[in-house]
Parts: sequence; structure tokens; C-alpha cells
Amino acid sequence: MRSLSILLAALLSVAFALPAAAATTDKRVVVYYQTQYSNGAYVSPLPLLTNNTGVTDVEVAAIHLDDNSVVHLNDDPPDAAKFTQMWQDLATMQAQGVHVLAMVGGAAQGSFQRLDTQFDTYYPLLHNLITTYHLDGVDLDVEEDMSLAGMERLVDQLRSDFGSGFDIALAPVASALNGGGNLSGFSYDSLMQDRGSSISFLNAQFYSGFGSMATTDDYESILGRGLVPASKLVAGTLTSSDNGSGFVPVETVQSTVRSLVSSHSDFGGVAGWEYFNSQPGGAAAPWQWASAMSSAQQ
Repeated sequence: MRSLSILLAALLSVAFALPAAAATTDKRVVVYYQTQYSNGAYVSPLPLLTNNTGVTDVEVAAIHLDDNSVVHLNDDPPDAAKFTQMWQDLATMQAQGVHVLAMVGGAAQGSFQRLDTQFDTYYPLLHNLITTYHLDGVDLDVEEDMSLAGMERLVDQLRSDFGSGFDIALAPVASALNGGGNLSGFSYDSLMQDRGSSISFLNAQFYSGFGSMATTDDYESILGRGLVPASKLVAGTLTSSDNGSGFVPVETVQSTVRSLVSSHSDFGGVAGWEYFNSQPGGAAAPWQWASAMSSAQQ
């Protein structure tokens, strides 16, 4: 009995030592982290952890593969001194079960054209970034022309190099998954048919006129086409009206998410662009957005 009691005590001590930050559900709470400095002050992602928000993924934005084989995180090299604390904080979050991904591309064009046409030159730069910072995945935000063959080659190489546990996400505008407007050049219908099993999830952009999370309609319409399962369809939203057009208040998004969770037990989750000024807490407490989205999925 004494040995059993000791074993039970040890198990309980481990259980209570486990981090509470990561969500207890498979549903994602994804935070885009592009503004690392606001008004000259460092914006740490750690409050997402210390406040037990349920965040599952933090996406460092935006990585650019620039001319002359140069990699930038926004306007600076990823190893610039200004990012030292950021990488340390992100590693702390990883140790507590939060996935850290690099968002590649976005509104600044060129990275995917280079990967498409000069793969042997630019893919090693991306590979090196992933290994140097021990990233858990990448989010390929293609807002420029890229061929389907080029994207499939990139997905195949990432999966081959980093294995099944590595997250490969994409960030299409929502309409690109619904037979409408598309910023990426290639067909997401074709990509999902050809490589759907290799793609971890899609952070679909339900804003800027490409879709909305004000109701369940646009999300359900994508599911109705049968190409993207709910488990891989993450609803991307704006976290503040300052971050773009098509902002939907947090309370409304929560209501929509609750309805979708009720209808789809495998609902993929919610993503927010972007962290530093997220409502309802704003710049003083941007972590509150993640907490609100996590609670809406319970």
C-alpha cells in the first residue's frame, strides 16, 4: 500500500505541475504576432501563457525571403538583437505546450514567387530558419501568384524534411475556399484534393470583404463544398477595427463560434490578426482575446 500511495502521490504531483496554458481541447486558438514593438516598447507574448488563455499557436509574422538570398522578419534579420528576448519568450511558451509557427509572406510580395521559380536557392533559407529557431510549423500566407505545382513541391518538401508532427498551414482568404476571390494564384480546391492530407489546417481570412464571422453562413458554406473538413478550417478574424476592414465585435464572434462548435464537434478553431492591440483588452491586455475565443469553444 505504501508503494501505491507513493506512486499516486507522484502522479498527482506531475498532473498539477502540467501547464494550464494550452487548451484542453483540440480546437485551436491561433494568435498572429507581427507587432513585436509598439511605440518603441517590446510587446511580449508571455501574457498569453501566464494568464492561462488557452492559446494553442503563436504565429510570428512576417517572414520574407528577399532578393539576394536575404531573410527578414518584417524589416530586420531574424537574429537581430531586438528579437533576442522574443525568441526566448517563445521558447518558454513552447516548453509549456504552445506551438510556435512562422508566418511566411503576407501582403509583402516576392517570397512565394522566389520559392516558385528559384526553389533550390530560397527553400534552404526557410529550412534554416525553421531549424535555427526550432519552429513547430509554418503558415504559408500566399498573397501573390504562385503555381499549384510550386506550392505542392513546397508542401511535399516541408513534410519530407520535418515529419508528420510539423504543422503546415495556409492562410487563404475565405472566398478562395468557396469558389470566389483568391489572392494566391493557384486553386485551393485542387491543392486540398491533391495534398489535403499533408496540410495541417487553414487559417481562412474571414474579413476584408472575403468573408465574415458575424454569422455562421460563410463558414458553413465552405464546409458544404466538401473539400475542407471542419477540423482543418480555422476561422481567421480581426482582433481590432484598427487591423483592417470587416472587424466583427468579439462578443459576436464568440456567439458564432459557440454555434459552430454546437454543430461541429470537430470545429477547427479561431485565429486572430493580430496580437498587440486585441480587443477586448486592447494594448493593455491583448491576451484577453485568446481567452475569450478559448472559452467560446468549451
